[in-house]
Amino acid sequence: MKIITADQVHAALSYPALIDALGEAYAGEFKMPPRQVFLLDDDDSNHDAFAVLPSWGQEFIGVKAFTYFPENEAPHKSIYAQILLFKRDHGEPLALVDGTTVTLWRTAGISGLATRLLSRENSETMLLLGTGNLAPYLIRANASVRNLKKVLVWGRNAEKAAAVCEAAKAEHPGIDFVVADDRQSACGEADIIVSATGSHEPLVLGDWVKPGTHTDFIGNHHATKRECDTELITKAKVYCDTYVNAMKEAGEILVPISEGVFTKEDIVSDLVGMCNGSATLRQSDDEITLFKSIGMALSDLVGAGLAYKASE
Repeated sequence: MKIITADQVHAALSYPALIDALGEAYAGEFKMPPRQVFLLDDDDSNHDAFAVLPSWGQEFIGVKAFTYFPENEAPHKSIYAQILLFKRDHGEPLALVDGTTVTLWRTAGISGLATRLLSRENSETMLLLGTGNLAPYLIRANASVRNLKKVLVWGRNAEKAAAVCEAAKAEHPGIDFVVADDRQSACGEADIIVSATGSHEPLVLGDWVKPGTHTDFIGNHHATKRECDTELITKAKVYCDTYVNAMKEAGEILVPISEGVFTKEDIVSDLVGMCNGSATLRQSDDEITLFKSIGMALSDLVGAGLAYKASE
């Protein structure tokens, strides 16, 4: 059995190739039992967790196990993950793949896939909320599917936002990177809004978002917390990665449902329908679209499988 390191994952994966592979996978045949997330402490103020995500397709069986300690400080990371990969046809263990790296690549890859499917093709300005480890991957993924000319970066720490911009400028010389000081005006300027923060309170308000914007919410995994307000949900065409995830962990959707202004049936489609052609996607340049992502085991399987194939 192979051990595939973070460096090997980085060498194997790229955008938009990973986005293409994710789209093909979700349009095809696969099995994905519900992911299991176990909180490690009953205290409401503590969100430390352990999770297990299984899935299988035509080639591989995989299971990702990860720990989530959002309050960790250096040298510790907030997420540690490993993916165990098996051969689908006879069950032989094939590899243990660095899941932390795959998670970064595939999470941003799903963001890029949603942007490809739901944003206007002429989208040029992106607002990124969040300055964590995922930030450069989200920029790469979205820039690989849309001809971005400007990226606004907002964070609670302006110095971190500036650091994200400086690093991205060297990698994407054709894009203008700007620290966003005013969230409201930045939301109004953006064609694409991607939020990947740990905020438990809405950062993006429906009243701030202009017609035609595509929005993407990644950071929140709690049923009672959210990165956007109810108004945005009620004025947008809403999509999710899976109905199961959305109805368990997506506060962006569950809070409006609890308020009686939204229902599960108001979700236009999950990622499968978006990819296999059965779902209605964007129909006009004036529609606001919203994609809520929690995380899916199949995405890990795709990333790990590509890394394994590259090692053969």
